[in-house]
Amino acid sequence: MSINKEQVKTALAHVLHPEVKQDLISLDMIQDLIVQDKYVSFTLEMPAQNDALASELKQRCEGAVHKFIDREAIVDIQVGINVSKRQEAPKPAEPPAQPLSGVKNIIAVASGKGGVGKSTVAVNIAAALARTGAKVGLMDTDIYGPSIPTMFDLFERPNITTQKKLIPLEKYGIKMVSMGFLVDVNQAMVWRGPMATSAIQQFMKDVEWGELDYMILDLPPGTGDIQLTIVQTIPLSGAVIVSTPQTVALDDVRKGVAMFQKVKVPVLGVIENMAYFTPPDMPDKKYHIFGEGGATRLAEELAVPVLGEIPIEQPIREAGDNGKPIVLADEQSNAAHAFYTVTSNLQQQLSLREAEAKPKVQISFKS
Repeated sequence: MSINKEQVKTALAHVLHPEVKQDLISLDMIQDLIVQDKYVSFTLEMPAQNDALASELKQRCEGAVHKFIDREAIVDIQVGINVSKRQEAPKPAEPPAQPLSGVKNIIAVASGKGGVGKSTVAVNIAAALARTGAKVGLMDTDIYGPSIPTMFDLFERPNITTQKKLIPLEKYGIKMVSMGFLVDVNQAMVWRGPMATSAIQQFMKDVEWGELDYMILDLPPGTGDIQLTIVQTIPLSGAVIVSTPQTVALDDVRKGVAMFQKVKVPVLGVIENMAYFTPPDMPDKKYHIFGEGGATRLAEELAVPVLGEIPIEQPIREAGDNGKPIVLADEQSNAAHAFYTVTSNLQQQLSLREAEAKPKVQISFKS
């Protein structure tokens, strides 16, 4: 796999100057970067002659490229002296702004496994909230399999401010950001964990979200690096777990609930997706294709609320494929009303949490 310049810059951003405590990219110490296949060459620009420090930084840079990009990469580092910077005192690092500080409620939509319709639920909750007049943001944190561009039929590139921040795309009153907006739809994201989590941190810190009533985070399935990065970086108002009724999906719900409870993030409830099928010509019939009431029983066992049941219906799939969520495409449909109920119950749980006056918790893990 060939290497590109952005990968190298991201890797070198992990290398801190031992005296200044800032990374080499921020200090503008990496110059003349050349990348070709697995060959990486650049100049480490020093403000003064310091062979010991230069040697240490070269080792750290080479190690970062091998760790975060490719162990077989060939790293060629030259040391240069920039006398114009010799008398300059390093600027103290400014305290970082709190990510998403303008958002009132930050809600993670998660699932223990893939294929349960988590993104469909997240998109329709966001659209249902926006339909009430609320200011809503939607962050697609699934770096490897972004779904938001297709579900909104939106494949534009975001603009960038003069402060080098992304301006989120907007449709149906929802501000959105997704890796699918930044890369070609056919391009596979072959990234190691640290690079994916770095991208998520940029979505939280380097996007002009503005003032929002709700931020919906569409999480990737499972309980991995990205989920932990999010709970470490921002104070979540709560999490919602999406599942289907069958046992193999419910087993993974336990893991998702346990993860959020472990990091002190309140679980606002469980949503049972694909709960039943009702034939269009038999509106009084319900066929529980994947089992009946499994999520409800598990929610009772785990002492978390059930926010609602979403039927399995063809129009939900068609609306997602056509780029307009079902709550907007057919507001009077049974599926839309199911999503309205889920959204209303979610808002109720948020209100209960606020009434209990429990502060939002930001977790800091110790190694």
